[in-house]
Formats: sequence, structure tokens, C-alpha cells
Amino acid sequence: MPRFASIDVGSNAMRLRIVEATSATDVREVFSDRAAVRLGRDVFLTGRLAPAAIAEAVDALRSFRETMRAHNVEVYRAVATSAVRDANNGDLLVERAAREAGVKLEVIEGVEEARLVRSAVMRVMDLSQHRALLVDVGGGSVELTLVTDEKARQSVSLPLGTVRLSEAFLERDVAVSKERSALLTEYVERLLGEARLLTDARVDITVATGGNADAIASIAPAKSAHGASLDVEVMRALKTVLASMSVKDRRERYGLRGDRADVIVPAAYVLTSIADAVGAKEMVTPNVGLKDGLLGELIDRAFRVFDERGEAAAVEAEAIALGQRYRFDEAHALHVAELSTTFFDQLQSLHGLGTEERSWLRLAAIVHDIGDFVGYEAHHKHTYYLVTNSELMGLSPEAKEIVANVARYHRKAFPDLTHPGFRKLDRRGRTAVRKLAAILRIADSFDREHLRKVESADATITGSSVLFRAHGTGDLSLERWTASRKADLFEEVFERDVRVEGAEDVGTFPARPGAGRG
Repeated sequence: MPRFASIDVGSNAMRLRIVEATSATDVREVFSDRAAVRLGRDVFLTGRLAPAAIAEAVDALRSFRETMRAHNVEVYRAVATSAVRDANNGDLLVERAAREAGVKLEVIEGVEEARLVRSAVMRVMDLSQHRALLVDVGGGSVELTLVTDEKARQSVSLPLGTVRLSEAFLERDVAVSKERSALLTEYVERLLGEARLLTDARVDITVATGGNADAIASIAPAKSAHGASLDVEVMRALKTVLASMSVKDRRERYGLRGDRADVIVPAAYVLTSIADAVGAKEMVTPNVGLKDGLLGELIDRAFRVFDERGEAAAVEAEAIALGQRYRFDEAHALHVAELSTTFFDQLQSLHGLGTEERSWLRLAAIVHDIGDFVGYEAHHKHTYYLVTNSELMGLSPEAKEIVANVARYHRKAFPDLTHPGFRKLDRRGRTAVRKLAAILRIADSFDREHLRKVESADATITGSSVLFRAHGTGDLSLERWTASRKADLFEEVFERDVRVEGAEDVGTFPARPGAGRG
């Protein structure tokens, strides 16, 4: 039976879980481990991972790798969250994890955390009849996701993690003073007040995940039809009691681990404030988290039940929502996306890319003009900035960087290593950007005036050249001329001559070298 593993490199601790599966639904835990490595302590104070913390993390990862090998794990996924994401030397841990521990560590964004936690929750809870708020409390951040009809409608990541708050507001090993309690409360409520997601949440069920939520539920349980839950009013009173105690007293009275006894206090503050914001009397605690979401997707992919189309549609919806935020021409964007993917499919033998790259092209086509919101003349550069500084659920940081680069090169200059955004990509990413941008430039040119006069188009490889043919009504000469001028990157990347013609034409426009840079 195949075995799978997940590694969660969090801000407060690192976790390994190994399971065995005979099917997508028949899963048995084989082994779990936890390493008390608090990466967030120095990051949230100095912005950097401490050398000692990096060394501890690498040692833990090396141990995890040996354990996975001993248990014959076939597939694993290892992710790092807020602490490594925020650290300006986080790439050092990623590099050492690969070189010294043999673990490929992926740094994920807050919205990806939220997506994976949502996946874990929905495997153990039926939310089909609910408007639910999912609250994942981590060491570095808190992820809030509004779910209706089992679909994520909104998601936000806030810097309200328990280690972050503890380091910023609380003194170590002593009770919380009234002054610090008031300051912590004001800070938490201020950040939550800026989360528009909570303003009109109107939820009928609130789900809390994370080790602190589970610990609070064990001390302040609620009787609920939804399973294990915490009672908000009991938690409110517990918060005051916990704050009045030293870390040592909390640990002894409630049987808490040392690295839980300090951060459980800010967790209680955050959860109480969120409950008050949405009027929750209880919070369901299903005892799942990021590591379970990671395993679920690995298993679904292995048994080929993963909803690839559904996930792709969800990411596309995120891209469209981003475009709407910046008042883009949605009809034009979707039309260019259709033309781009048509060309991609028809030129498969030429570019040799796969389904993942196809999705990147489609997303880049959708967002390619959002920079117009800032200014037209350099809108391709503005688009790059807006995409890289936005959250797109389901898209890894690396994939988002590629999408942003493809969109950035839909006009003007070619991809170049003197450009910082392009230079930061690895070899595979740069190759994909060049090929996809070359296709996008031609697709975009076929809707130059945003009038969709070219209703469809196709691409045909003919010997040493590629023929692009436009189909539509009326005079398409301007569109054909523009396409021929913007084919120069395509010719350079694929080393093929480009010809452009209309469906009823007898002549063609040859590409003009260098014309597409203008």
C-alpha cells in the first residue's frame, strides 16, 4: 500500500505526518512527529531567521527525511509558512533543507494555507448547507476564509499569529499585565476591523483550526451537534484566567506543553475577538490542519480523484476577481485567454509545454491589462506589480511570479535578465515565460481594439513557418497587421517564420522583425 507524508514547517513548531492509503477514502495513520523549533521568535522581531533556528530546522528536517525513508514513503510535500515567508533570509533555509536534509521545502502564501486548511476541514465536515467562517490560527498568521456552498468566497491572511503577538506584546514567563492586555486587545481588534471579510460575514457556523484552538476546546468544551467545539463564553473567562497566570502555572494546571503554554494566551484573545465579530457562541474544532490538507491532496492525486478542473476554475475565478478590482475589460481578457489557449493547444508539438503551463498562460491572459488602472503607457509593468503583490488562492508564489512575467511581456520589451522579475526565475520558469509570452502577444494583437472582430483564430505549423489565421466578419486587416508586427518574439523563441492571414485572404502578412517591441 502506498505511503504519503506531509511536513509543515510552521512558526511555532515543525510537524511530520505519515499515512498509508488503500484508496482515496481508506487512510490509516502510520506515524506522526513534532519538533519544537520556534522559527518565528527572531523573525517577528528582527525580520531574519536566526542561524541557530535554521540549524535546528535543518536537523529536524533531516530526521523527518530519515523517518520517511524508514517508513517507505513514496510521495511527500513539505511547506513552510509565515515565519519563513516573512524572513528576508528564508531562501537560506530552503537551500539548506535541500542540500543538507534532502527535503524540497516549498514556501507558501497565506491564501494557499487557507485553501489547504479548507480542504482538510471539508473532508471531515459537511458544510454544504452552511455559510461558514474558517479560522486557522497559526504561529505567524491567522487565515480567515468565508465558505458558502462548500466554495471559498473570500479569504484573507492577517499577521495575528500567536508567536508574532507573543513576541510583540507579552513578557516571557510572567502574567499579562492590564496594560499589555489592553494593548493586545486593541491591536487584534484593529486588524480584524480592517478585514472586510468579517464586516458582513453573517455566518451560521464558525470553524477554528490549529493546535491552540484544539487546546482551548479541551479546556472550554461546548456541547455541539457539529462535534468537538469550544464554548466562546467559557473561553472568554478562560482568557482572563490564563492571562493572570505565569507560563509555568498554565503548564502545570492545564497540562500544556511549554511551547503551548505561552502562545495559548494570544490565541484566546484572537479567537474571542473573531467570535465577537461574527456573533459566534461556539467554534467547531475538527482537529485537522494544514498537514491534513497536504496529505489529502497527495492521496487524491495518487488515486486520480483530485478535481483538477475544479481547482483550475477556482484559480481563474480569483484572477477574474482581481481584474474586476482594477476595472479591467473582462470581455477582452477572456477573449484573449481563449485565443491564447487555442494557439497553445494547436502548437503543442512546437512548444512542448504541459497542462500547468497552459493554466499559467490562461491566467496571464486574463490579467494582462489590469495595469491600465494605474496608467496605460507602462501598463504591462504595472500589471506585473499588481499581480505579484496580490493573493491568488491556489497559485504558488513561483507560479504567480511566472504568470506576472508572462503578462508583463505581452507588449514592449522582450524577457531579459536585466529585468529583476525575470532574473529571479529559475531556468524552467524563464523558458516558460518566453514561450508563453510569445503566444500571448499574438493572441492579444488579434483583439487590438477590444471589439472582438476576430471571433476565432487558429495556428498551423507548416514546415519552417507557423501560419496564424483569423476568422471573423468585416475588415480584419488592422488585426492581421498588428499580429504580424507582434510576432517577433515568437519568431525568436521558436525559430520559425510567422505568417498571418484572414480566413478569406489569398495573401498574408509576414512578420516584421523587431516591430513588436514598440
